[in-house]
Amino acid sequence: MADEERKEEPQAKPEAEEKPEEKAEEKKEAEKQPEQQTMRSVFLTGYGGYNKLQVQKHAKPKPASGQVVVRVHACGLNFADIMQRQGQYPSPRKPPFVPGLEFAGTVEELGEDVTDLEVGARVVCISLEGAWSEYACVPARNCVVIPDSLSFEDAAALPVNYLTAYFMLFHCANLGRRKSILIHMAAGGVGIAVTQLCKTVEGITMFGTASAAKHEKIVANGITHAIDYRTTNYAQEVKKVCPEGVDIVLDPLGGTDTKKGYNLLKPLGIIVCYGYAKSIGESKSMFSSAKSWFQGVSYTSMQLFKDTKSVCGFDLKAVPIELIGEALKHLIQLYSEGKIKPVIDQVYALEEVGKAMRKMHERKNVGKIILSPMKEPEPEPTPAPKPEAAAAAPAEPPKETAEAEAKPEEKAEDKAKEEEKKPEEKKEEAKSEEPKEEAKPEEPKEEAKPEEPKEEAKPEEPKEEEKPEEKKEEATS
Repeated sequence: MADEERKEEPQAKPEAEEKPEEKAEEKKEAEKQPEQQTMRSVFLTGYGGYNKLQVQKHAKPKPASGQVVVRVHACGLNFADIMQRQGQYPSPRKPPFVPGLEFAGTVEELGEDVTDLEVGARVVCISLEGAWSEYACVPARNCVVIPDSLSFEDAAALPVNYLTAYFMLFHCANLGRRKSILIHMAAGGVGIAVTQLCKTVEGITMFGTASAAKHEKIVANGITHAIDYRTTNYAQEVKKVCPEGVDIVLDPLGGTDTKKGYNLLKPLGIIVCYGYAKSIGESKSMFSSAKSWFQGVSYTSMQLFKDTKSVCGFDLKAVPIELIGEALKHLIQLYSEGKIKPVIDQVYALEEVGKAMRKMHERKNVGKIILSPMKEPEPEPTPAPKPEAAAAAPAEPPKETAEAEAKPEEKAEDKAKEEEKKPEEKKEEAKSEEPKEEAKPEEPKEEAKPEEPKEEAKPEEPKEEEKPEEKKEEATS
């Protein structure tokens, strides 16, 4: 046994010798941990409702060769983000991932082989994902330097909306002088961008659809004829002004509206399809979405030949990055010349992304909705008192009712006292019949007070009075 104990002792010594080395390694790891910075980002955790968007902390990215890390000041919200959350728009990868297609900020860190940008430069960037963060890592060629006169919020509103409008008008539709155009959702980000870019060309007649409450704003932005799509048939309204039709229709709706748009075109006209908003809804089932999709239209070469019309589709992510960079520089130049100016509807904090999406989906925004990691979320308003409770309370004695509710024990004692007084008062009334009749009109006045116990006690009173009378009759018989 002694030999076995001696054999076990030398085995325990190396364990004691390893402990200081392990502690040293742990210290080194602990020293490294502060260097690993974290950041806040909005993650899409799965396809579905607003609750699938969550703000989480994770490691700050480091740039690879040809990349830059940008400190995000403002990022844009687009209808494509709503569709992506619902799983109806191509995603860069399966959830979880950080959405966001555009942002503006300052260059924080440069990767190797980046020579066109400097740390601290103000830039606007476009990406397929990752914009809704405090920091974003993108290829340097996706960034364009912006002047100091261009705010980060305005810059973040340029890439998706204004590039979409720019390519549809000048590349797809070949917009020229004295042409006519139908702009759906004219109060949205793309609608406002299209309107402003149309004003850079001479003599454009613009029809814009929006709810009546937004007409004043879209007309001030440049729309020639505002149409309330909720109360009127926009196709008929267009035909009243242009019986032969229009030259260009920009269609973000899909479904039956694509048919209407095509029929509104005059010969040599073109319809550009860049969305299918009609098939997107928070409460819509897959069946209703598919139904809306199949309500669209398909065209044959023979039909297009006979009608002499053009049908075009557009998706910004299919445009080469070189063309996007050139177009962005042109848009920044137009901004500096005062020819275009994004309309910012509201700026939300990252934590308010669900609220921002809901506003856009319900079409309550006029202009661009921006998210900002710099902004603190606004405190939620305290719920107002229920109108039913306020209406039920009388105007004169609210203090009495409040005190009665606040002190239920006192209220119970008052009720007991009142019940004790009632038999004595009724005995006095029973002695003479004439005062009974005079006392009756006085009782309702006291009953007019909002005290329910008195009213409930009344039907029980005559029962108590009848009992002694019945006993007297029994005694006489």
